[in-house]
Amino acid sequence: MPTSTPEISVVVPLFDEEENLGELHRRLTRALEPLTASYELVFVNDGSRDATGAMLDELRRDDPRLVVLHLSRNFGHQAALCAGIDHARGEAVILMDGDLQDPPEVLDRFIAAWREGHDVVYAVRAQRQEHWTKRCAYALFYRIWRAVSDLDIPLDSGDFCLMDRKVVEVLKHLPERQRFVRGLRSFVGFKQIGIRYARPARAAGTPKYTWSALFRLALDGLVGFSSFPLTLVTYLGLACGVLAVLLTIGLTVSAWSQDALPAGWLCAVLVMLYLGATQLLSLGIVGEYVRRIFLEVKGRPTYLVDRAARGPVIAETVSISSR
Repeated sequence: MPTSTPEISVVVPLFDEEENLGELHRRLTRALEPLTASYELVFVNDGSRDATGAMLDELRRDDPRLVVLHLSRNFGHQAALCAGIDHARGEAVILMDGDLQDPPEVLDRFIAAWREGHDVVYAVRAQRQEHWTKRCAYALFYRIWRAVSDLDIPLDSGDFCLMDRKVVEVLKHLPERQRFVRGLRSFVGFKQIGIRYARPARAAGTPKYTWSALFRLALDGLVGFSSFPLTLVTYLGLACGVLAVLLTIGLTVSAWSQDALPAGWLCAVLVMLYLGATQLLSLGIVGEYVRRIFLEVKGRPTYLVDRAARGPVIAETVSISSR
C-alpha cells in the first residue's frame, strides 16, 4: 500500500453511474495532471445496481491512483460522501458528484484558492441547466434555510467544494451520524471562499435524487441546523390561543347583542379543523427532532464498507465508519 500522502484527494460518490463513469475518470485525470504532482481519486460505489462496481474495479487495475470503496448497500449520497472523506488521505479533499454536473475543469480555481490560503473553497451555482421546477425549489430551499438557520449559510452552494486537511479532520471527529455535509462545512468555520460557476445539465442517465429524496435532504438540513421549526410550534400555539380569545369575545358580544347564541356551526367546524391541523403539524415538527435523537442514540454507523481497494491491495473484510 502506498505510504506517500497525495496533495489532492477527489471524493466522488457513485450510484448507478455506468453511463458517466468513463468520461468522469477521463476528465478528472485530464484536469488534475497539470495541477498537481500527486493526487488520488476516491470513488465510492454506493450500492449500485448496474455495472458501476465492475467498471470501478476495471479502472482501478489500470490506474494506481484510483481508490475504490464498495459500500455494503445503498446508504445515500451524504453517507457515501462521508465514507470517501474518511478514506481520503490528501492534504486537500475535493467533494463532487459523479454525474458531471460538477465539472472537473473548475478544479484549477479551487486548488488555486486553496494555495492562496483558504481552508474551504465551495462552489456557488450561478446558473443551473435543470427544469424550472427544480431551479425554483433549490432557490427557495437555500433562502429559507439561510433565513432560519443558526449558521451563516452561503446561498446556492452544494457539496461541491475543496477542504483543507485540518477541516477534514475536524469533520471526521464530529460525533453526529445523521450528516448534512454542506451544513457541517459551514458549522466548522475556518477561512472560506465561494467560487461561482455555471452548473451544466447531467451528462447522461437519469437523476438519482427523486423529489421525495430531495425533500428528505432539505428537511435534514432545516432540522439539523435550525431550531426555528420548534419555535414555529410555539408561535402556532400562541396564534391558536389568540384566535380562541378573539372568537370568545366575538361570541360573547354577539350573544349579548342578539340575546341568543349565533348558529355558527360552520365556523365551529372550521376552527376544529384548524386546531387539529395545527396540532398534527406541531407533532410532526417535534417528531422530526425526536427522530434525529432516536437515530443518534442508536449509534448505528453512517455506512458499511464491503470492499476497499487502494492500489494493488483489496480488503475483503467488512469495515464500518468510525462514528
